[in-house]
Amino acid sequence: MKYRIKKETKPTLPTFGKYKAVAVHDKTIDSRQILEETAQRMHINQGTIHGVIMCLAEVVNNHLREGDRVRLPDWGMMKLEIESEKVDDPKSFRAKKHIRGVRLHFLPQSYEGTQELYEGITFEKDKYST
Repeated sequence: MKYRIKKETKPTLPTFGKYKAVAVHDKTIDSRQILEETAQRMHINQGTIHGVIMCLAEVVNNHLREGDRVRLPDWGMMKLEIESEKVDDPKSFRAKKHIRGVRLHFLPQSYEGTQELYEGITFEKDKYST
């Protein structure tokens, strides 16, 4: 995984002015490539894989919208979390006014404290890093 060194620029953060490593994402893999690679590994046609992925996405998204956690074997768990402003009095809370958004949280599958997703990652400084 490539990284760059970046200076924290938000003055409100306690780490303002300090440097940190950030991941470099050189490319985005689209569904076409996912379909192609999956079909090759499973020796079945891309149309079948596409149908399964579309159906899976629909089912998972519906459950997430209902507030369910979704666990996929050998991958991890997903859930939606609400981001909201804080109020002094719970009676004054109004969803339309105080809820800023929803974020997807993904927790990789863990076996006895180790997360397979992170195994084998090596780090390489990006050539464009300062």
